[in-house]
Amino acid sequence: MPEPADVHFLETAATLVPSSPPASAGGLSGERCLELFDAQLGSRHLDLAARRLQARGHGFYTIGSSGHEGNAAVAGVLRPDDPALLHYRSGAFFLERARQVPGQDPLRDVLLGLVAAAEEPIAGGRHKVFGSRPLNVIPQTSTIASHLPRALGVAFAIERAARLGLESPWPRDAVTVCSFGDASANHSTATGAVNAAVNCGYQGLPLPLLLVCEDNGIGISVRTPPGWIRAAYGSRPGLAYFHADGCDLADAHAAAARAAGWVRERRRPAFLHLRTVRLMGHAGSDVESSYRTPAEMASDLERDPLLRTARLLVDLGVATARDIARLYEAKRAEVTALAEEVADAPRLASAAQVMTPLRFRCTGPGGGARAPEGEPVTLAQAVNRTLGDLLDERPGMLVFGEDVARKGGVYGVTRGLMRRAGAARVFDTILDEQSILGLALGFGTAGMLPVPEIQYLAYLHNAADQIRGEAATLPFFSSGRYRNPMVVRIAGYAYQKGFGGHFHNDNAVAALRDIPGLVIASPARPDDAAGMLRACADAAEREGRVCAMLEPIALYHARDLHEDGDGGWLAPAGGTVPIGRARTYGDGGDLTVVTFANGLRMSLRAVRRLEAAGVRCRVLDLRWLAPLPVEDLLREARATGAVLVADETRRTGGVSEGVLTALADAGFPGRAARVTSEDSFIPLGDAAHHVLLSEAAIEDAARRLLTSRR
Repeated sequence: MPEPADVHFLETAATLVPSSPPASAGGLSGERCLELFDAQLGSRHLDLAARRLQARGHGFYTIGSSGHEGNAAVAGVLRPDDPALLHYRSGAFFLERARQVPGQDPLRDVLLGLVAAAEEPIAGGRHKVFGSRPLNVIPQTSTIASHLPRALGVAFAIERAARLGLESPWPRDAVTVCSFGDASANHSTATGAVNAAVNCGYQGLPLPLLLVCEDNGIGISVRTPPGWIRAAYGSRPGLAYFHADGCDLADAHAAAARAAGWVRERRRPAFLHLRTVRLMGHAGSDVESSYRTPAEMASDLERDPLLRTARLLVDLGVATARDIARLYEAKRAEVTALAEEVADAPRLASAAQVMTPLRFRCTGPGGGARAPEGEPVTLAQAVNRTLGDLLDERPGMLVFGEDVARKGGVYGVTRGLMRRAGAARVFDTILDEQSILGLALGFGTAGMLPVPEIQYLAYLHNAADQIRGEAATLPFFSSGRYRNPMVVRIAGYAYQKGFGGHFHNDNAVAALRDIPGLVIASPARPDDAAGMLRACADAAEREGRVCAMLEPIALYHARDLHEDGDGGWLAPAGGTVPIGRARTYGDGGDLTVVTFANGLRMSLRAVRRLEAAGVRCRVLDLRWLAPLPVEDLLREARATGAVLVADETRRTGGVSEGVLTALADAGFPGRAARVTSEDSFIPLGDAAHHVLLSEAAIEDAARRLLTSRR
């Protein structure tokens, strides 16, 4: 069935005749109009080809850019070295950006993405994205608005790199452009990012960010109230507002030029509001007539940006109706021929190929390990000293978050670091986890080493998608061409004395454990904390890894193990700990207790009592929750033939599930059991003891396991 937008354009364009020349062409010459029109035509025919490919079983993506082709004007006023984070309807922008960089083949590249071809140059067939290293287009996922915090971070990183004298992928006067739809503008992620941008400007911090809202008035089938975007963003203090008809190339070009120039010159954020239309529905599977009237769809066809540009070209006297038809059909032929060429291109053929960007070069047994030296310190002191040493060694490292600078952290872990490294590298942020992680994403993409702090594990869940949907996916959907290394420090777990309740004692780690490629460190002892933090920094800097370091709050200032004053929990800082390697305590042959974090201290205490009763034990501290140290686990499990997993996280979704599964997958023939915290939020006060793992529970579970074996 013919596509109405295709038919309407051809029928209407055939009737075009010159009228009086336009009063203003938005600073566009006839030749420049033709260049931008070419990008618009290419984008439209890519959309049409996407639907043909899907109908024939060759294509897999049909969300198009039809009606949004005015964004070619935005690309036209920017430079190819301005980093761009694009809306999924930014086809014309992408094509116009590619025109500015020699040696590009953007039509073929996009078509390769539509058919999920392994040779597609950015995602390698893993997803259809707009992304390119040569074009400085950072690929984005389909999660609406999730890229805005990263855009904030990229803009901030441009200026901070210049201030610190660091190399950056982008010039000092670059502008970060971020496009999104009107539906995305309502998302809390978008509103938070815009608020953070305005807050930076209010503080006098440079932030060269151009926000482009392509407002077609509808999000799939949900309407945006007329005038809402202007009302919400048109009068924000500290946010310059520019408006244009995105269907009128001249108007869009003039407004985009003013907005981009304003940002480039003043280094402050601006909001460019382009009023667009959406043609051909949300995607190929969308039955638009089920929620829109024929009159509404016909009205949008009349505002077709391709038709409006064709009229401009005819009025400028640089093309006739016949020329317009010829250009349109020539582009169709070009795209169709390319589509035929790539339709059967090879796709990813194995799990190994799909997962190539996720591969981690884990250090082998003992490899890279270095013993710590110096005076014994607490876990908090070990982290503090290691952060200080890393800041001294790595000029591109930054430490930031809520209360980390002047106060030195709620628990004093970052105390003195701002004085040591300076306020440009150790600084406080607003109280918004999405913005904190967005800054980290931007710094990482800019080649720096961000070490953000999330004040409590429970607060991470406000912004988990910035790790799951943005940080972890960037190397996957760019075949490793883009990376955003970071080490996210997260104070977590329970057992704080005198400071109870779920929000400061959260023990839920499932949201992190299932993120592909994420490294999760969970140290218990000071020497491990120092070595693991250094290992994470190395992995981030050398391999672009995203690392999360879960630090047990209750052990930050612990000094003793068995009795008051024994100093059994102090240890020298420094050294290194290989990623994915566990640590064993003892060599007993009756029972292996597998644990981590607070569970290590509890297990060592419980095991001491068991050994007094004649039970010979060894304790395996996993240390790394991802990648799980399976090799060490199996070795210590086979040494005793009996395994008890002591897991302070919840029974459902907790770490013990992964440990027992690893044993089962390896065919472990011995006995295995687990003892965990309950599937409960953590209440205030002494009630917490009823739902949390305890030393007594570990001891009782060990006795039951050994008794059942007999």
